[in-house]
Amino acid sequence: MATTVTAEQVETVVADALAELGPDRELIKRDATFEELDVDSLDLAELSQVVEEKFGVRLKGDDIASIKTVGQAVDLIVSKAG
Repeated sequence: MATTVTAEQVETVVADALAELGPDRELIKRDATFEELDVDSLDLAELSQVVEEKFGVRLKGDDIASIKTVGQAVDLIVSKAG
């Protein structure tokens, strides 16, 4: 039986993964852009691997290219996990 993935769970995993890549944890908010956080495409590729491991959600290149903020990433992952 699949469990529902909540935005809070995804937000925590995304923030923790991003913090591992460099930005200070307190800077990682839903409205923070990846540009502000100095997160590049390689970092986003690593984030997508973490997301796939944790939630079974595969993010494609087009998905990653379309997201600009932490909140957009969280919402995309939640929508795909549903």
